[in-house]
Amino acid sequence: MTMNDLQQLALLMHQIAALRIKEEMSHIYLKSVTGTLTEPECDLIEVDRRVWPMQVQALVLSKRPFSSVATTEMNQAEQQTTCERLLQDRILELNEHMQQYQQQLNEKKKSFKGFTSMMDETLQHYVQEYGVQPLQVKYEMRKSIVTHDFESEILERKYLQENPNEYQLEIAKHLLELRRDVEKSKRALLELKQGVFFNKSSLSFQSIQASISTSMDTTMNNNKMPPSLLNTDEKRLRYQKLDLLAIHIPEAELTYYRFQHLFDVELARMWQNHRTLVKNQGMTTALTHLLEQRLTQMTNRWRDIFNYRIDYFLRYSYDELDYLNNNHGHEQTMKITTASSALILDTTHPFTHEQLQLLSRGPSYVPPCLMYVLFSNESIDDIVKKQFAPFNHQLMTLLEKHKINLAVRMEIQDTIFKEFKNCFSKSIPSSLSQRALYEKSLIQSIHSAFKKHHLILRRTADNMNTFYIGNRQDFEAKADQYLTRSEDYRVLININAENNDKPLDVALKDMIDSMNTLVEQLKTHKAIKDDLYKRFIADVTKTKLPYLYFLPNISKESGISLVPIITSHQSATWKIAKYLNQLLQPFVDKILHSTTFADETDFIRKFYHYANTERRLRPTTLFCSIKITNFYALDEHQHMIDVIGYCLQDNLVTNRLEPLSIQTIRNLLYLFLYNNIFRYKDNIYAFTKGGPNTMPLTTTLSNIYLFVWQKKLLKEIDQNIEFFGRHNDQLFFTWNKSNALQLETFLQDIREKHLNVRFQKLIGSSVQFMNAYLENRQGQLYSRVHYDPNIPRYTLPYVIGHSKSAYSDWLQSALIRAVCYCTSVEDFQQERTYLELTLLINGYSLLFVETHVKHFFNHFHAQTLRFSRSQSAYDNFRQQWFTFVEQRQELTQELQKFDQNDRLIQFNYIHDFGPRCRFNREFYQLWFHYFQQHPKLSQEKCKIILQAKHFHSLNSLLTIEPPSPPVQQ
Repeated sequence: MTMNDLQQLALLMHQIAALRIKEEMSHIYLKSVTGTLTEPECDLIEVDRRVWPMQVQALVLSKRPFSSVATTEMNQAEQQTTCERLLQDRILELNEHMQQYQQQLNEKKKSFKGFTSMMDETLQHYVQEYGVQPLQVKYEMRKSIVTHDFESEILERKYLQENPNEYQLEIAKHLLELRRDVEKSKRALLELKQGVFFNKSSLSFQSIQASISTSMDTTMNNNKMPPSLLNTDEKRLRYQKLDLLAIHIPEAELTYYRFQHLFDVELARMWQNHRTLVKNQGMTTALTHLLEQRLTQMTNRWRDIFNYRIDYFLRYSYDELDYLNNNHGHEQTMKITTASSALILDTTHPFTHEQLQLLSRGPSYVPPCLMYVLFSNESIDDIVKKQFAPFNHQLMTLLEKHKINLAVRMEIQDTIFKEFKNCFSKSIPSSLSQRALYEKSLIQSIHSAFKKHHLILRRTADNMNTFYIGNRQDFEAKADQYLTRSEDYRVLININAENNDKPLDVALKDMIDSMNTLVEQLKTHKAIKDDLYKRFIADVTKTKLPYLYFLPNISKESGISLVPIITSHQSATWKIAKYLNQLLQPFVDKILHSTTFADETDFIRKFYHYANTERRLRPTTLFCSIKITNFYALDEHQHMIDVIGYCLQDNLVTNRLEPLSIQTIRNLLYLFLYNNIFRYKDNIYAFTKGGPNTMPLTTTLSNIYLFVWQKKLLKEIDQNIEFFGRHNDQLFFTWNKSNALQLETFLQDIREKHLNVRFQKLIGSSVQFMNAYLENRQGQLYSRVHYDPNIPRYTLPYVIGHSKSAYSDWLQSALIRAVCYCTSVEDFQQERTYLELTLLINGYSLLFVETHVKHFFNHFHAQTLRFSRSQSAYDNFRQQWFTFVEQRQELTQELQKFDQNDRLIQFNYIHDFGPRCRFNREFYQLWFHYFQQHPKLSQEKCKIILQAKHFHSLNSLLTIEPPSPPVQQ
């Protein structure tokens, strides 16, 4: 049996299936013609239910060339009989053809030697998937259209049966036309957005692709094409396609909004005429009911057309099969992006399309149901226990801390676990199981490829959901060069040096013992009490040695640079740092409050108040934004300690901050700053300036230091005229005192007097600050969201924990930022479209996006504003969000107070599959039941936060970091 024989069999199978579908469609036509397509409603309006579909009318005309003359001579009954007979004959003819093809198929199967039942089944499955299913989808669509046409005709006949007057006829016709336009434009808009989710679009990208191809050809002819250039062009093509969609979508929204508005106005006018008893313009109850049915039927018709187009062109891409079969005249969609365009490729790579697709999902992506696959040899109950374990440990520790009765503790534990088990002890669907196994295999193959080809994988330093792939040797050479040139670290121990006085573990143990001795001296001198002494003492067996790794910074035009990241959890200084930060943070917040921006929306709210409410912005006002480039390494340790000490003395009434004296705080800072070490390759390093950028205390100390430094600026700034504030390493102020040149001179003088604080500045009537573009337009503030051209666009941020929940929160925050930043309604609508496209192109469903966007507008009952371009309505909407931001800031401060008073309780559990929201809801109800009267654990006395987290993200599965070993083995 040859391949040609198999093709003949497949062709016969396909022809039989195609004829069967035609036969089924002919039966649908016959039912419509005989009036039996749908069951009649039980109402009093009797009409002729026989409807000839357009296809049947065409068939009758083709069989009777002179029917236009003959029909006048034939009565209606004869026409009906002729039509029914034609359809019945067609059904018989199709049946005969099917039987002939079936007989040929059976004979061929018998004649082929070695043709087994398994081969037959495989061939039928292939024909069904690639040949029959597209026909079936089209058949379902045609059936739906015929049914809708049938119902529409019946409803129209019923409407006419009520003897409507001219107005009643015209209003029905006009409303139906408008509803058709509304539904058609709405479905066109949804199809544009749904296409982004499926990474396909019917828009023409030929002009964009041609320009990119020309650019690539020119580069190739010049023989200058580094490994990353092809990827750069792919990215440019991705951005330009999405930018084109970002133009078309708002246009489609406006079209839909215009038709919806016209329909609403016309419908309202009809009801107004009816209620005010305008002569001959009333509507009877029967006509109203029929009109509503006709309008609903119009909606259903376009909904089914939309669903068909989504399935045929986007979900299953049957249009590609049409194109391959040389049906070039058919409509075809085009891919928007390639998998590799979502990656930063800095080297050649061996990855397949499937591997690149997985990597393009980014470091935050969580392979579904991975826990079930990794522990497939265990029962569902055992897996559920593993998911519950972290939650159970946190819960029992808390209950024991608050001395809850043992019997009550066990009851609470059992009740919560029972609910947890009830929610999550479900077998995963086979489709998810297959996907989990497939992605597990892909991850293993990617691991092997990285190892074999000496590649390195890192998430990018901009905290976006993007992977960087580079050559490991080149990457490590850059890292070595960074450490050699840096003045912030020094080599403490060379592990492989032969002249080391002590083995590494002994040297590290001695360092920790020395720290513990100093802590003990503080206790002896009664500088700290016994509880703090126990809290600060480092256990050598539980202390881990921090390590250094690097993330690639892609934001510079000059190329890839590296950003150091030092792990610090459970290090020797961890406990001291945690306590000091809890002590100093409230103090810092208090003294810095007036000159601190809590976040982006807090900044723009305050600046809006300065410029628009207080009207202090002048036509000549200059803006200045400053970026501190060495925020985590501002000064040498002793000077840093001195500055902190002086700041405490200047801002405390007494010589103490809660239980500690200023001198004790200085001593603890000494222990922290001088004992931060980390390992990289074969060296142990110590800090010469600052501390680990992963420790909150380092940020707090830098903020205190810069508070002292910025006083030099504030001396020259009249705060009754100017606006001034800082957020960590970013500072912004206005300047009315002189021109830009004199401001440059002033800042240069500050720079020369304080060389340890290194910064970059922007001065002018327009600057960028905290991702905002700010412009002084003759005393009027113009602002919008700013995107760094060197940072990948249409990219989600990097998140940890539970990605879907995190991106839900991110979208809400991003929309609030957009409305606060954008002074123009056009800019806001463009930013909203950008956010929607970003989520859709990254795999979040249209339902997810629409739900969150609707929730955003409905918060202030402003759903119509989503498609409006009214600047005045937008200004009111924006003002409401500024008020909301202020209220939210107050709630955030309350939450911080709960945390500072040890009344913020956080639980988490591992979530892979199951009703997360339902369990969270049940848990809060159980907590209220047990603790509503408790003096410390009631909802009034504490804040409970329950969060789900994923088992492993793609970043943790693929990014190989060195382990963080204990100091003492």
